[in-house]
Order: sequence, then C-alpha cells, then structure tokens
Amino acid sequence: MTAMVKAEGVHKSFGPAHILKGIDLEVAPREVFCLIGPSGSGKSTFLRCINHLEQINAGRLYVDGDLVGYRQKGDKLYELKDSEVALQRRDIGMVFQRFNLFPHMTALENVMEAPIQVKGEAKAVARARAERLLDRVGLSDKAKNYPSQLSGGQQQRVAIARALAMEPKLMLFDEPTSALDPELVGDVLDVMRGLAEDGMTMIVVTHEMGFAREVGDALVFMDDGVVVESGHPRDVLTNPQQDRTKSFLSKVL
Repeated sequence: MTAMVKAEGVHKSFGPAHILKGIDLEVAPREVFCLIGPSGSGKSTFLRCINHLEQINAGRLYVDGDLVGYRQKGDKLYELKDSEVALQRRDIGMVFQRFNLFPHMTALENVMEAPIQVKGEAKAVARARAERLLDRVGLSDKAKNYPSQLSGGQQQRVAIARALAMEPKLMLFDEPTSALDPELVGDVLDVMRGLAEDGMTMIVVTHEMGFAREVGDALVFMDDGVVVESGHPRDVLTNPQQDRTKSFLSKVL
C-alpha cells in the first residue's frame, strides 16, 4: 500500500535558520496523524512543505506516490511549473490557524469558489455540494452570512467546508483551534472527528492533546526541527520515552 505522505530526509532553511533537519515519516491512507511540539519546532513549516507552499532544500516529499513540487530525472530534481504545482495542490486541502475566508463573499460563496474557479465546475453543481458541506459542518443556517457575521469557530468550520469542496485526498490542519475562544473549540474538533470517522487522511498540527489521544492513529513529537519521538498517541502521551518529550508533556498535560 502506497503511503499517503512520505518524507525522506526533508530539510528546510530560511536564510541561516535551519528549520527542518532531516524529517523522515510516513502517513498511511485514512490515518489521522498528529504533530505536536513547542512553537518554533518546525511543525507548521513541515505542513506547508507538503503542499509546496514552502520549497524544501533537501530530501524528498511524496503525496500518494507522487513527488511534490519536483520532477526527478536521473539523480536531478527539476522544479515543476506553477500550473503543475497547482494541479498537485487540488488534491490537498489545508486549514490554517487564521480562517482566510474571502470577506466579501457569503459562507456559501466561499465554499463554492474554488471548484468553480479551479475546476471549472458548473455553478449549480458547486452550489449543491457547498450546501451539503455547510450542512455537514453544522452551518446550513449560516449560508448567506458573511465572515464578519460569524464567530471564529463558525468561520473555521466554513474554512474546513471550503477545503473539502475540492474533494481532496489529504487534509492538512495547522493548529485549527489555536485562534479560537475555548468554548468554540469543541465544534471544530467535532467536525474533524467526523472526517476521521469517514476515513479522511489528516495531518493535524495541534495543541489539543485530548483530540490527539482520542482521534489520532499516530503521533509525532517534534522539537528543533527533528522528530524526537513517535508512536501511537496514547503510548507517547502516557508513557513518553525521551526526556525532551517528558519535559514538554509535563508542561501541557
């Protein structure tokens, strides 16, 4: 079975700052893969490399068997054209900390936009799917509302529906609840639980240890650009093997 995501020796630097220092990991299809670690450990950067929002400096990244962002000929890598990268990104949904909704569009229009613009889908088809997805995230009554009329949690659920509208095979979540008031976090996590139950492959950068424990199939603790420890979430969270993991978890659990 082909891994949905495979990282081989992935390095990323911004100028002199070496952010990722040789990341090796695999995410299986239908797996909920959680990434935890302190701020600045490279989690979000790694997520952005998976859909080539950031270019890696060394190593290889594959999504569903395809090399991300590059074509290999012999031993050499050649960067793909923007149009080719855009084609790869169609299969990868991403939900950011900040919701990044279009403020001048209603919730429904936000969810319809990408299939129409990117896939050339008929408006009626895009609308029908957008209505289904808003219902799925519990917001069918907010279809005509603009982002400014929605709470942070509601905006994030619209952002999830928008990512799902492209029918991706992989969903990336970059701390999707960290910008939310505590009482709004549960609704967003419930939507993500539903996606997990439906078999969506998900990589989730999160501080929500309860979610990682309950929903995650695999968990990686990153620090200073390396994978320090990995395993089943319950094992890592209840019985960490590495001192650095123990120290981190003692502060957040």
